[in-house]
Formats: sequence, structure tokens, C-alpha cells
Amino acid sequence: MLPVERQQQILTWLEEEGTLKVSEASRRLGVSEMTVYRDVQPLAEEGKLTRTSKGLAKAPQPALRSDHCVYCGKGTNTRFSVQLIRTDHGVEQACCAHCGLLRYADDADRIAQIICRDYLTDMTIGGRSATFLIGADVRLNCCEPQVLVFHSRKEAERFRSGFGGTAHGLDDAIRAIRERMDGTGCHG
Repeated sequence: MLPVERQQQILTWLEEEGTLKVSEASRRLGVSEMTVYRDVQPLAEEGKLTRTSKGLAKAPQPALRSDHCVYCGKGTNTRFSVQLIRTDHGVEQACCAHCGLLRYADDADRIAQIICRDYLTDMTIGGRSATFLIGADVRLNCCEPQVLVFHSRKEAERFRSGFGGTAHGLDDAIRAIRERMDGTGCHG
């Protein structure tokens, strides 16, 4: 097999699998690991793949405008913005938890991590373990229904007792947002 054929095969595997260990590519192609490294060098330089500590990864897709929400297009320069880290190592920005959760739901198998900020402390937290308060009587001037993020269910419930709304885990929050939207857009 010619180097160009091996390169194309490696790109095909990365497209299908997302990541690939060099040792696995070597085994599949029947060549040495050094040959694989030589084959992928020009591909890495061209931005067609990324070398990682665990091997090779599909090159991250160019982000949409990083200062605009991937879901609704609003600006993402607020403390309510959410980052979605994709399995291909790309990063998407959402203006708020509302849009971040809906974007996550659209492509969950390609989202490795959701990064949010706690509403009260502004602490960075993982979205999968967060509690989402939907419909609290607080005006954020963002997407509807509004979603506030809390690092603990206890804090969300304490906030809810004064400002209303309903507290949810990740999957329930996505369902609740969709039900409340009832076919309208984010700003409906």
C-alpha cells in the first residue's frame, strides 16, 4: 500500500471512529508505528488530523463564530454562556444553559462535556452533574424559558423557594425546556 493510500485509510478510520491509537493503525495497516508517524506528519501539518497523547484524533471542525451562540446566534459574552466540548476536541459556545442544553440534546453522542457556571457563585461546573432551575422569576434577558444553573440540588431548591421555577437534572431539564417552548423559538 502506498503512503497516500495509508493516509486516506487513516483519515477514513478517524472519520468513522473519531480517534485511533498509533499502535492500532500500525496493526491494521501491517506497517511499523514509525511508518504511521511518517504518514500522519503531513496530515497533521495540513490540519486534517490532530496528534494527541493517546494517538490520533479527527481534526476539530472550525468553530462557528465563537462569540455567537451555536444554537440561536446571540452573543456569548455573558456569565450565563455554556461551552460544549465535542468528542473531536472542538468547542461550541451557547449564550445560555437553555441553548446549551438544546444543542447538547441535538448531538449528545458527539458532545464529550458541557461546561456551565453556577448562577450564585459563578463557579465552573460540569453540566451533567448540575441542577437546572427552569422558569424562575428572574429576568436574564436571554432565551425562554430561562434556565439557571446550580452546582447542587440543595442550592437550586433554596433559590426556587424564593423565586419559583422547577429544578431538574440534565435529561429532565431538556424535556422541560422543549415542553415549555411548545413549538416557539428561543425568544418566543
